[in-house]
Amino acid sequence: MPAGAAHGWPGVVDGRERTWDRGRRVNRKASQDERRRALDGMISQVGRRFPDVKTIDAVELRERLPADDTVLVDVRPPAERAVSTLPDAITPEELEGRLDELGDCTVVAYCTVGARSSAYARRMGRKGVPVLNLEGSLLAWTHAGGELTDGSSPTNRLHVFGPKWNLAADGYEGVW
Repeated sequence: MPAGAAHGWPGVVDGRERTWDRGRRVNRKASQDERRRALDGMISQVGRRFPDVKTIDAVELRERLPADDTVLVDVRPPAERAVSTLPDAITPEELEGRLDELGDCTVVAYCTVGARSSAYARRMGRKGVPVLNLEGSLLAWTHAGGELTDGSSPTNRLHVFGPKWNLAADGYEGVW
């Protein structure tokens, strides 16, 4: 039995809450609030790893869009981007090829949870290009009710990298 199991300490894994009852593991679908709490824990871990990276939260970003002065950069690999992206997002290669055109645009990077986009924002910052990280990235975006696209139409599917990250809000489908 895992540490803490005798006390019934919960954990969210694979989008399901796992608790222990009299030495037996009990699974049930985690509620949206439980998935959000698990996501918040991951966001805190990312923040501790990248304390120097400035962030924007999903609610604030939704309020800013569709402002013409915001550029969204999806730092995930092509296979993940093929499932869905934020509308009008570009790749890091596209951004880096258009730096001269940006002017005073706000650049916001994202991935699944924020670790890869934080690393990208840090690298770009060291090159003199200010980039914000979307705190909680795609997963937080779903909890803010944000729109996703598969490139041709809206979708509710998002690549969540694996079962541990299957923490999307109700109404969205995590795939890996």
